[in-house]
Amino acid sequence: MAFEILKQERETNQSLIRRFTKRLRDSGILVGVKKSTFHQREKSKQVQRRLTLRKLQKRKEYERAYKLGEKNETKHSARA
Repeated sequence: MAFEILKQERETNQSLIRRFTKRLRDSGILVGVKKSTFHQREKSKQVQRRLTLRKLQKRKEYERAYKLGEKNETKHSARA
């Protein structure tokens, strides 16, 4: 969906850029490019399961360390 903008007689560069920008915005090309740029593939169920199990294991380790006094700070107080 390409388009071409030609400079008209006695048209300033600024108005040419303004017409180009408006046409580009109306065409929706830029929106499609941005969507494809930031598109992330979905993770497989096996990968999601492994990540969830790892997260749960890390949480258990953190809670255990906190109960034993090895960790005195919470996550949020460490930032301050």
